Amino acid sequence: MAFYQKEVSQVVNGSLDEVWDFISSPKNLKEITPDYMGFDVTSKNTPEKMYPGLVISYKVKPVAGIKTTWVTEITQVSHKKYFVDEQRIGPYKMWHHQHMIEPMENGYVLMTDIVSYSPPFGFLGAIANGLIIKKKLNEIFDYRRVALEKRFPPLD
Repeated sequence: MAFYQKEVSQVVNGSLDEVWDFISSPKNLKEITPDYMGFDVTSKNTPEKMYPGLVISYKVKPVAGIKTTWVTEITQVSHKKYFVDEQRIGPYKMWHHQHMIEPMENGYVLMTDIVSYSPPFGFLGAIANGLIIKKKLNEIFDYRRVALEKRFPPLD
């Protein structure tokens, strides 16, 4: 089984409260996901804030425009520090995503994501990771970086 990790950090010009309020709301996920992924939350009565045990379902087009169902569970939340989502149904054999934030001395917030994942289909999934998946993850995090900079404009 192929296993990969991707770590991405970004400095965000916002208070800890502002950044937490934004990233911990399931309703903001679409705003930080590229349009071409066709991301839509399909869960009914999605709450304003994430909590441990929350299950969220989406429709998403991760590859080749093929729409699929993705279901994640928020397994851990430490208020204004981190939350973890894990795939329950979806395109990966395993998906574990840590979203962490911490205040910086200059008043900014350091946001760090660690995605641990295993593609499906054994060695074919490993090949797909090298050809497609890594590139898509980079595109998604690049898009998110820009979306967060629009939401929390950096000071020059």
